[in-house]
Amino acid sequence: MQPPLENQSSVLVFTLSGLNETMENRFVFFSFTALFYPLMVFCNVTVIFTIILHTKLHEPMYVFICNLCINGLFGTSGFYPKFMYDLMAHDHVISYTGCLIQIFVIYSSALCDFSTLTVMAYDRYLAICRPLEYHSIMTNEMIFKCILFCWLAPFFCMSILIILISRLTLCGSTIEKLFCEIWAVAKLSCFSTTVNNVFGYIVILTCFGQAVFIFCSYIHLIRKCIKSIEGRHKFMQTCVPHLFSLINVTVALLFDVLYSRYGSKKVPQGVRNFMALEFLLVPPILNPLIYGLNLTTVRQQVMRMFFKKQVGISE
Repeated sequence: MQPPLENQSSVLVFTLSGLNETMENRFVFFSFTALFYPLMVFCNVTVIFTIILHTKLHEPMYVFICNLCINGLFGTSGFYPKFMYDLMAHDHVISYTGCLIQIFVIYSSALCDFSTLTVMAYDRYLAICRPLEYHSIMTNEMIFKCILFCWLAPFFCMSILIILISRLTLCGSTIEKLFCEIWAVAKLSCFSTTVNNVFGYIVILTCFGQAVFIFCSYIHLIRKCIKSIEGRHKFMQTCVPHLFSLINVTVALLFDVLYSRYGSKKVPQGVRNFMALEFLLVPPILNPLIYGLNLTTVRQQVMRMFFKKQVGISE
């Protein structure tokens, strides 16, 4: 009688096959990434330090924007350095442990985006609909609790998903993507992944439930804001960028989730790669730009940091 299979993976290294059909363009991709990633880091770091260094920006809304930018740096750090290395390497491999870490970093960052945008929607609701109570509710303690929620909830969900993945016995080692992804690893399992799938769909539904909650809250805000010119201005200035960020993150993650599970291999690999990377390409660069350029207070402080003498902005 054969001994029972141990409930652990014998795979030590995964092969990432997402670049196999596009390696002839690797120098173009490397050049683009070498320009894009530092630019993305620069934009996020600029907004972060602008908010940290100027006491005028030590308000809840700007603290949450700072958190959104920090999260953008955190998530992209799990992909771009490894991706640039793979573009120049002959073999595209990643260790089992490295794969789980990459999954944790990338997808906890995506979940943190949703949590942060949810908290920002609550903050805008209080500021516009309950202005007299705003400062009594949104205290430093409340801000701290909101930041903890933004990070701990995604970390908790991803920790459970990582534990569920690590218990699988795998019968393959090839991941058909540019990076490690939960469903791509789960598909390599020799046995049923029902538990993984159920918990994964719970997390997905929770995220999109947050998105629906935010959209509903904005319907309420729009009704409130159209009653006054000041309300409309406040909505356009602070809520429209937030709503745009939410749509961007939701669509990007929806692409990744749906294509990972239901996508066809007949689609060219380049198109598949772009769809898989959209939530690592667009939100991290767009968030600091729409908040840094659109919000007047942030834009003025950024200009003061870099062009103080030229633009003559007074202290």
